[in-house]
Amino acid sequence: MSEAALKSLSDMASEAHARIQQAYQTINPVVGVRRGMREMGIPADAMTIDCLRTRRRINLILHDEKPGLLLYQFSTLEEEAGNEFEHMSLTDVTVDTLYDWMRTYFSEDVPDSPTH
Repeated sequence: MSEAALKSLSDMASEAHARIQQAYQTINPVVGVRRGMREMGIPADAMTIDCLRTRRRINLILHDEKPGLLLYQFSTLEEEAGNEFEHMSLTDVTVDTLYDWMRTYFSEDVPDSPTH
């Protein structure tokens, strides 16, 4: 997988994270990049975006066998990532995409309102 794709996704996630923290007091996502899959022979990089308060997770995968695609899945912190992933073209992924996923998925059942 291209380092550029992972860097671009990481940069977008960081910007979306900052925007979420400015707009919502109760959503404080934790973004993690996991490169250890390669050490286990899986040709992919993974990113997780977690919300500790709601115990929800967004799994993002950049897989070498699916170049140009982002594989994504919504789960919980207690669940292992399943085999069923949605996908979209990397060129369609934006900061707004990640921001909206965090806002809608992490704010469910959380009494939250924008701070500005």
